[in-house]
Formats: sequence, structure tokens, C-alpha cells
Amino acid sequence: MCTEHICACPQWHNESTHYDCVFINTDTDGHKGMQGLEIAQVFCFFSFTLQGKYYPCAIIHWFDKVDNGPDEDTSMWIMRPAYRANHSPEYAVIHIDSIYQAAHLIPVYGPHFVPYNLHHHHSYDTFHVYYINKYADHHAFKIAF
Repeated sequence: MCTEHICACPQWHNESTHYDCVFINTDTDGHKGMQGLEIAQVFCFFSFTLQGKYYPCAIIHWFDKVDNGPDEDTSMWIMRPAYRANHSPEYAVIHIDSIYQAAHLIPVYGPHFVPYNLHHHHSYDTFHVYYINKYADHHAFKIAF
């Protein structure tokens, strides 16, 4: 067993935001790997009690898969932030039991130079597509195929 800490902090170490990405189990048909998982960025953890039942939840921003399979060159899936038809981000409230584990995303940099003044906490706002880093750890390698 391992324990992971998933951060959703508006101010990390009194400097910047820190909102981690996660794999979310959305499949009820038993698909394996990325066919049964989605990616999202966690913005807030909260809980509430309704009629005596406790509900631990998270506010997330969904990511969409760019293709139906991983990239041929890198063998990593490519994702992009999900937006609605009116160009607003696609947020959702989910039960935290649907979070499978933390995910590491790498920006797809493209042919242009990365701005010199770019800070790591701005990467999800600066880039438009990302690789799911299946090489981040053993567990990610097993599930992100």
C-alpha cells in the first residue's frame, strides 16, 4: 500500500497556487487503463453532511483526450483542458472515492521557446495540451497505457 497527497492549495508555501491532477475512475464497464479513466485537475476538497450521511467531495476541472489512443512517438496519452460550448471551463463536483491516484502531466511544448519568466505554477494556464507522464512512477506506468 502507498499513500499519496493530492494538493489543492490556493497558496502553496506562501507563494503560488498548487492544484494537482488526478486519474478519475469513470468506467462502469470494466475497461482497462486509460479507456476507463479520465484526467482532472483538483481545485478544492470539501465535505458536507446530508440527512446524516457524510459526503467527501472535490471540485475538479476535466481534461479531454485528444485522440482515441496514445501518441505514436511517445506512447503517452495527450490531454487538453475541457471547455463547454460557451468557452467556460468544464468543472464538476465528484465524490473523492472516484479519484484513483495522482497524475503527472507534462506540457507539449511545441516549436516555440518557452518564455523565460514562466514559473512552474503557470504551466496549466500557459500550455494547451499535455502528455500524461506514464513514467512518473510504477503505478502510473501500469494504468496509463
